[in-house]
Amino acid sequence: MAVANRTSVLFFLSLVAVIPVLQANIGEFDAYWQQKAKEAEKTAFKAYNSHPEVITDSLAKQVDATLVGTNATRRNLRKYNGPCLATNPIDRCWRCRPDWMSDRKRLADCAQGFGHKAIGGKEGKFYVVTDPSDNDMANPKPGTLRHAVIQEEPLWIIFAKSMVIRLNQELIMTSNKTIDARGTHVLIANGAGITIQFIQNVIIHGLHIHNIVPGSGGMIRDSVNHIGFRTRSDGDGISIFSAANIWIDHVSMSNCSDGIIDAIMGSTGITISNSHFTNHNEVMLFGANDAHVVDKIMQITVAFNHFGQGLEQRMPRCRWGFIHVLNNDYTHWLMYAIGGSSQPTIISQGNRFIAPLDPYAKQVTHRDYATEDTWSKWQWRSEGDVMMNGAFFVESGEPKIEKYPFSRLEMIQAKPGSYVTRLTRFAGALDCKPNQPC
Repeated sequence: MAVANRTSVLFFLSLVAVIPVLQANIGEFDAYWQQKAKEAEKTAFKAYNSHPEVITDSLAKQVDATLVGTNATRRNLRKYNGPCLATNPIDRCWRCRPDWMSDRKRLADCAQGFGHKAIGGKEGKFYVVTDPSDNDMANPKPGTLRHAVIQEEPLWIIFAKSMVIRLNQELIMTSNKTIDARGTHVLIANGAGITIQFIQNVIIHGLHIHNIVPGSGGMIRDSVNHIGFRTRSDGDGISIFSAANIWIDHVSMSNCSDGIIDAIMGSTGITISNSHFTNHNEVMLFGANDAHVVDKIMQITVAFNHFGQGLEQRMPRCRWGFIHVLNNDYTHWLMYAIGGSSQPTIISQGNRFIAPLDPYAKQVTHRDYATEDTWSKWQWRSEGDVMMNGAFFVESGEPKIEKYPFSRLEMIQAKPGSYVTRLTRFAGALDCKPNQPC
């Protein structure tokens, strides 16, 4: 065990050494950001699991234990008005409890997958956002979302009412925060997106995020004790940069200038679940550059999401890391669904893939910058997936043998793709009412 630990340490140090210091829209990489980067490296190492199959195995078994009833493959587009149905293990943890509003922090115990350690602001006070404005980047007004997310202490951030927030510049968060929009309709739109950079332990739940555009940059306060110059932001809906222990759940997102969700530069310990994505080209990017070998520690779970109308590609597009894609519903794509380069491990289990009419876009998978002699060695596996309308998944890597490094993955009894419409039926931001199950 000691030898294994030393090997892991050397492996990690060899990776963090390549992290560029002037990245992620930081105009001046001052002492504050240098310290944040060092802390982020340590956190990422702690979040990295040298046996990722343990996490994926646990989640898949819970999916199997949760499901009862129909295995229909047809998506029901009508609004559901019946009793509460918690159709997957994450939702079952909290959704059908009528006391969710008085016990909001129970949500922090419900994360699964690689982001299971994210408890957000569970250990802190509640902060109520009362003001949707975002007018002062240097000294955010108390009661605004920007003022909430820059506080140093853990906070569970909720909203006094439904609101539309137009962010003038990227919203730069600090560690140990939950943004919980349950019980309100909170739309972040027509401005900049959310930045999770060099921090840890964040939960984002229940937001509608649409029509995100780049921010121009400038002097922006990123914590109570620091203000710094930022360059132009990319226009991502949610940008995760060198961050760890992140859980994004029940969000509805569409039409961002760049990616809907990007996770890059050694970000790890992430779960993206129960969300609904529509009307976008490059949906999710996990790893921004083939040269960023630090992304070998990236471990991400993508589970119970609905990839819907108007999507083109990158659901996700991966580099280097270990990506578990579990029980998602892919009802639309124009180019491909899952892609990658630089030998990522991608385990696809129990998803439903409905190919477009285009006869040249039936393949679920897409590999970049590698010949078949190279990509044929990458571990891309499809287990229990449902392929419809001519969809097909090109597997690669060694077949199931004793030397396969993630052999426990091959033994997972995940629910087959025929159950996926039930698992993802309530994907996206929920319409929660006080004293009623969501």
